[in-house]
Amino acid sequence: MKKLSVTLALFMISSGAFAQSTAETTGVNSTLGIPPKTEDFVMEVSMSDIFEIESSKLALQKGGAATKAFAQQMIDAHEKTTSELKALIDSGKVTAPMATGMSDAQKKSFDELKDLSGKEFDDAYQDDQEDAHEDALDIFKRYGSEGDNGDLKAWATKTVPALEHHLKMAEALDG
Repeated sequence: MKKLSVTLALFMISSGAFAQSTAETTGVNSTLGIPPKTEDFVMEVSMSDIFEIESSKLALQKGGAATKAFAQQMIDAHEKTTSELKALIDSGKVTAPMATGMSDAQKKSFDELKDLSGKEFDDAYQDDQEDAHEDALDIFKRYGSEGDNGDLKAWATKTVPALEHHLKMAEALDG
């Protein structure tokens, strides 16, 4: 299996623009420590923000007190990062489209959350938040260290500490 994964990774790396996007969405770039292309970074970050905001709005309705407090912080923080990313694009410093919706996996997680309540909801929301922030940290760190757009790279690096804090807060919800 390992040989197949390495072969697949090498194929994706050598196959041009479409494969880079596939490599990012499948996790191959992350596994190999390859920075995302600017377009992939913007798309992944904007999809993540949409998921964070929408799932957190749901948590405001369905969550317990600690979950609701965390959710409000996530809405505020991810609306801010969405605005910052949009400002970079609107200024012309970054030329890449933002997502208009969630990924299929995010939609599935969101739909699963809608069917839960009580402790089951809080636990699933907390798990989703941990996963989302681990993924965000990975892509922000990779782009921040080796991304190809200086302004976006600086923004990614500046955003990492907040994401690390969000992950710690999400992990603390488990308490």
